[in-house]
Amino acid sequence: MTTIKRYSPLLVALHWLIALLILAMLALGFTRLGGRPNDSAKIQLLSLHMPIGISIFVLMLARIFVRFLTKKPAPASIGNPLLDKIGEVVHYLLYLIALSMSISGMGISALAGLPAIVFEDKGPLPVDFATFPPAIGHGFLAFVLSGLLTLHIGAALYHQFIRHDGLLGRMWFGKE
Repeated sequence: MTTIKRYSPLLVALHWLIALLILAMLALGFTRLGGRPNDSAKIQLLSLHMPIGISIFVLMLARIFVRFLTKKPAPASIGNPLLDKIGEVVHYLLYLIALSMSISGMGISALAGLPAIVFEDKGPLPVDFATFPPAIGHGFLAFVLSGLLTLHIGAALYHQFIRHDGLLGRMWFGKE
């Protein structure tokens, strides 16, 4: 039985594409959407934010599907059972929170009638998105996701530059 050292190229591509999209969406949300009044300029931003959010949702589902169908390297270990468990939990939470962000965004969109407003120019934006229950979760989850991503990136950099164990190579393209 051969031990594989890397994730499948499809899973790697999905990982990095989703990572870039999530980072872009968080940056857009925190810097351009969050404090902006609900005006025509916000509609233009939402015309980017909404389809990218749906794309992240679809790509996350594809990633989960591919992850279950492809061979994976053995779980990474730092040599500390508690830290290993935290790493595992963070990975599952990243999946859960990213999917929840997409679902809450779609909930806001549906309740506020955003597809017609944003893509068909049928009326103004609601005065305040906070009146829609999913908006509260969406904002909170953005902070949770940011924290989880900070842990994830910090751990990857720790493995790469402190432990020098080549962990990042598992989630990159290359030969077995």
